[in-house]
Amino acid sequence: MQDFTAEARRFLDAHAAKAPDRTTFTWGEGDDSMAYFSSLPPEEEREHVQRARDWQRIRHENGFGWITGPPEYGGRGLTPVHDLLYDAIESEYDVADTGTLSVIGLGMIGPTILAHAQPRIKDRWLPAMYRGDAIACQLFSEPGAGSDLASVATKAVRDGEDWALNGQKVWTSVAQHSQIGLALARTNPDAPKHRGITAFLVPMDAPGVEVRPLRQMTGGADFNEVFLTDVRVPDDHRLGEVDGGWTVALTTLMNERATVGSEGAGPVAAALSPDRLSALMRATWTWDDRALRARLAELLVDAMATEHLNTRALRTLRAGVTPGPERSVAKLMYGQNLTRAAHFVADCLGPRLIADTGKWGTYAWSELLLATPALRILGGTEEIMKNILAERVLGLPKEARA
Repeated sequence: MQDFTAEARRFLDAHAAKAPDRTTFTWGEGDDSMAYFSSLPPEEEREHVQRARDWQRIRHENGFGWITGPPEYGGRGLTPVHDLLYDAIESEYDVADTGTLSVIGLGMIGPTILAHAQPRIKDRWLPAMYRGDAIACQLFSEPGAGSDLASVATKAVRDGEDWALNGQKVWTSVAQHSQIGLALARTNPDAPKHRGITAFLVPMDAPGVEVRPLRQMTGGADFNEVFLTDVRVPDDHRLGEVDGGWTVALTTLMNERATVGSEGAGPVAAALSPDRLSALMRATWTWDDRALRARLAELLVDAMATEHLNTRALRTLRAGVTPGPERSVAKLMYGQNLTRAAHFVADCLGPRLIADTGKWGTYAWSELLLATPALRILGGTEEIMKNILAERVLGLPKEARA
């Protein structure tokens, strides 16, 4: 580990400047943005994505683009602990935010391609994704299939060596920037719903693919709806077996919950920062409110418990064991903690949260508050996460199902 740490620091010292000290916080200094979702204009958003691609390419060229990946696909073949160590070191430097590439594409779709794609497709897409040349999106949710994902209605019909896909997907993050999308489609309408689904990699520039942005309350358009009209997908872009797409979907979903539940930077860390929240109370003259102080203590204790849960998952990784349902618990706590933080801040700020007076650290919190409904839905709703906790962790009787 010492050699790897020294190598990472040499690389970062050569390609990036040190980030400002984030260990200390002073009220009224620095950027007060609390945006969870992007609200940048389209031109700035494209520039942001290009910077992310450029930095990912530099990482890849220097051996840090896919630390845990197989060497035959451009990876280093190291352990998840090396990956976490590198992330911790890189957080000390001022580098481009690669979330557009990494959260969904590299964190969820890449591992699914590695596990289920045919060799030629792995050769084509994995190096491109981890080099920053290709961005991937997740074409799962539909207007009638969100939490009940197995109810997907998008159809895929075999036509020679191709499949023809028709349907609509919704809430698709980064679809506007993506080159490929992992889609679930129904291939056997007569089979039980979990057994009649097949997974495909859809080229997003294929004829018949239409991406429409969905404007959010925060002003941005991170999500999209995607329409598939007679989209031709070669059979070699099928992942897994025909009608075996549910197994592929579970691979993606487990990686999704692990990725979402373990996020800890940006507005997440700021929203749960004891220094920032206590400073907010002092700035709003609410520090003497004992009820608010008690709520703050409860919030910080829950945030600490979530951090320990993620630490436990790290220990399982070190032992070579893939984390199980506890990742769903971490995802549940992640959404709840941020929602409670936003509501706590609302009670401290009052009308200053919705009226932009220009005062530092007040109206900026509105973007997090407006994002909280999505945080309780994305990556699996709170109700789904609670069922997993009850049934698979606590061993309670399963919920009655039709």
